[in-house]
Amino acid sequence: MKLIDRQYTEMPFYGVPRMTAWLRRQGYRVNRKRIARLMRTMGLEGITPKKRLSKPNREHTVYPYLLKNVEVTKPGQVFCADITYIPMRKGFIYLTAVMDWYSRHVLSWKVSLTLDAAFCVEALKDALAIAIPEIFNTDQGSQFTSKDFIGILQQHNVAISMDGKGRVFDNIFIERLWRTVKWEEVYLKDYANVGEAIRGLSDFFRCYNEERLHSALGNRTPYEVYYGEVAASQPTPKTEEGIHLKHVS
Repeated sequence: MKLIDRQYTEMPFYGVPRMTAWLRRQGYRVNRKRIARLMRTMGLEGITPKKRLSKPNREHTVYPYLLKNVEVTKPGQVFCADITYIPMRKGFIYLTAVMDWYSRHVLSWKVSLTLDAAFCVEALKDALAIAIPEIFNTDQGSQFTSKDFIGILQQHNVAISMDGKGRVFDNIFIERLWRTVKWEEVYLKDYANVGEAIRGLSDFFRCYNEERLHSALGNRTPYEVYYGEVAASQPTPKTEEGIHLKHVS
């Protein structure tokens, strides 16, 4: 599964047939049924580049995409969130993060053993404790369309935006974050367990926010851009981080 995840991160247009063929070229004796089952478990789908970890719930309200032709000119204007799969030496966890669209600053993150909405709600609460955006963008997944998640945004009078179905580029900046997380942290570390994953991700997000220079930000860090333009005269709370795990022995 780790090998599938790595190749999918590099080439997200690979569906089951191409992934099966690629694995066979690497010397693995696999069949399409097994690869299809593993990719479903991981929430990966190659029909479009969009990961399908966050699946829609027909009973939940879906909101329109509000960012088309909108110029994002300042930190705090738009926040976004998503979920990704994090492989470990044995098993895996899920990671969600809330990011400021303009500065790429990661305001909060949580990990979970399950794909319920609770860890996404916790990450949302932590992010909104730092600042309230004008618009909050997610995909149409059940975690983000849940009453708990939507209710919190409505309480704070935040405009709700959701990606168009199958449109990977609607939330492109957090998609790029996942690629960075995996290639610069997860695949290099090969976490042995959940505790090691949390420590590694904590170090990564601190470095990403405060030390990693971004050419798109004029070779500044997300922390410098976010707090330099929004809260220069205010205290600068650290990124909220945490864990929402179930059934951990």
